[in-house]
Amino acid sequence: MKRFNTTAVCIPSKHYMVDLSERVSEIEKLVVEGKYLTINCARQYGKTTTLRALQETLQSKYTVLSLSFEGVTKAGSQTEGEFVQTFSRLILDQNEFFGIDIPSKTLETLEGYSEQEPEKLKMDTLFRTFRRWIARSKNPVVLIIDEVDSATNNQVFLDFLGLLRDGYIARESNNVPAFQSVILAGVTDVRHLQSKIRNDDQHKLNSPWNIAADFDIDMSLSKAGIKGMLDEYEADHHTGMDTGAIAAQIRDYTNGYPFLVSRICELIDTRLAASRPSDAARTSKQSPVLFNSLSEAWTSYGIDEAVRWILSEENTLFESLMGKLENAPHLKSQLRKILLRGETIAHMPDDEEQKQLRMYGFIVNNHNTVAVANRIFEMRLYQYFIGESSSNDELRQAAAASRSIFLSEDGWLDIPKIMAHFITEHNRIHKDQTRRFLEEEGRERFLTYLAPIINGTGTYSIEEQTRDHRRMDLVIHYLGRRYIIEMKIWRGERYKTEGEKQISDYLNYWGLDTGYLLSFSFNRNKKPGVERIRVGSKVLFEGIV
Repeated sequence: MKRFNTTAVCIPSKHYMVDLSERVSEIEKLVVEGKYLTINCARQYGKTTTLRALQETLQSKYTVLSLSFEGVTKAGSQTEGEFVQTFSRLILDQNEFFGIDIPSKTLETLEGYSEQEPEKLKMDTLFRTFRRWIARSKNPVVLIIDEVDSATNNQVFLDFLGLLRDGYIARESNNVPAFQSVILAGVTDVRHLQSKIRNDDQHKLNSPWNIAADFDIDMSLSKAGIKGMLDEYEADHHTGMDTGAIAAQIRDYTNGYPFLVSRICELIDTRLAASRPSDAARTSKQSPVLFNSLSEAWTSYGIDEAVRWILSEENTLFESLMGKLENAPHLKSQLRKILLRGETIAHMPDDEEQKQLRMYGFIVNNHNTVAVANRIFEMRLYQYFIGESSSNDELRQAAAASRSIFLSEDGWLDIPKIMAHFITEHNRIHKDQTRRFLEEEGRERFLTYLAPIINGTGTYSIEEQTRDHRRMDLVIHYLGRRYIIEMKIWRGERYKTEGEKQISDYLNYWGLDTGYLLSFSFNRNKKPGVERIRVGSKVLFEGIV
């Protein structure tokens, strides 16, 4: 039986996976055209799986050398001769272990390189061997190198790229034998490698990989692709899930980030369903909810629980992302303002910090503004920013101390009580602070207060289209229920009426009858507290801070 996979390469015969044939077909067109290219995207974004599928597609018409630098040590590529030896051994392994057809004379030459003293080997001799091999080969030769990041801090690798470029130019201008196509895959965009290694302006502008074709193929997983994967799973397990609706919700959370898509599915399939879940497992505030069957787990509620699991787990993806963010303090500060204060940052393609965070998959260009790449990353960042803030410790402690009183008798959140206690505690702690301070910090303070109340049992997200200085719609996901809280800066009675209509419309979108409005008011005559009102068929609880 197949399973979902979040480690290493996905194999169609073993794993449920999105159909990559259309993506592979687009890359194949570039190979047929003789293009040299780079596939660079974030970790665990499906590069290796795509390259494996590409190799299988190409191997009937081409001799495909599919190498990986993952296991190449620094000692094995530090000098020109060591690099030649290492590369020769990688090609020899392709022949010995995978049966790649390489002429016997070429194999003998490469064997000689692998046994010689490194000091006697030069890079251009390796490329002379390539040219002779390619000239004799009955099929065009395609070179694929995965995990090139392992070599990107090495000047020798830049020399290797330069010779690949020279070979491409000679092929195009003088018909000199060269690789049909070269594909370099990794997180690092090798087109910008010179700026990592050398500091002078000349080399910053003179990339050894400036012959690379534009690669604009979308590597994210589409809703239709996710649905196709779930359809295959459903044919095996007969859960009765609505594969279209489930695919849409997964896509909404992940924006098609392959690891996150697979992780949600993997958790639902293997961790969230039990034949006889205990009451303790269902009610524990730290344990995930267990469902009676896969049919119950493959629901909107099950997806929410899988996301909650992901947000609380330690994994290499989040560790890598947060580490990169720590190295970009300016952009870290800007992201904090985007998420918590609704500010806008212009997308700047030449800004080094933005360039790095785009490369690592943290941010995307959203209509020429900076946006976090997906909702799960956003939710994790909210946790991170709220957790690192020490200015609101007193509010956080007050919420944690009163946590038990915010649950109704049937175990659901009592949002009006949460708002009322927040207003009381906030006005007690921050009663002397200025309007500007409250306008900038107020919504962050409410999120800080909310976090320990739902921690371990629920999550929250901010609707992107409403995140600005005036309005921020908070969606709480808690034990399969959603609570919508619109947080607004008080702009007068007219805006209050608009806010009531906006949240009423938003409740219709979610199919809910009750909503919540929290206003941060600077009117000296305001009356803090929570009031229950009716707007049409909807019930609203309005809180004023």
